[in-house]
Amino acid sequence: MIELEKTYLAKRIPDGLKKCKFKEIVDVYIPENSEHPKLRIRKSGNKFEITKKMPVKEGDASYQEEQTIVLAEAEFNELNRLVGKKVRKIRYYYNYNGRTAEVDLFQDSLSGLVLVDFEFATIEEKNSFRIPDFCLADVTQELFLAGGMLCGKSYEDIENGLKKFGYQRLFVE
Repeated sequence: MIELEKTYLAKRIPDGLKKCKFKEIVDVYIPENSEHPKLRIRKSGNKFEITKKMPVKEGDASYQEEQTIVLAEAEFNELNRLVGKKVRKIRYYYNYNGRTAEVDLFQDSLSGLVLVDFEFATIEEKNSFRIPDFCLADVTQELFLAGGMLCGKSYEDIENGLKKFGYQRLFVE
């Protein structure tokens, strides 16, 4: 399956976000010693899966081949025993002009980081999409903000990279 998406740094928490559906997501990237692991196991609410993402076009993180296999909880728990790098976030599903924005509020050591993802059906749709007013910058191509790069890091580890966008830590009250 091909995944077309754009990722943005949030400028502010969108109005009404706390009223939206949400779930906790725990991602474990394997192997732990890889700088940017491509293999991820995920607990998303009560669903479990293993996913491998690879760019289709070198240097374009917005266009990736994604292979996902649904796991039973016992399978997830067994794979979770492997040593991997973890990241935990609360994902809100926010309606923006008829599209679903996945607003990720990172937890634990990455608390204060908020990323917003939009997925698209076609390249034309992706290319014509305009940045929402609650977003600060398109960071789709920023490697340091890719899931496999964020896992195992703290906010302080990525703070210098965020400064070039003028990003300010955000929290939901």
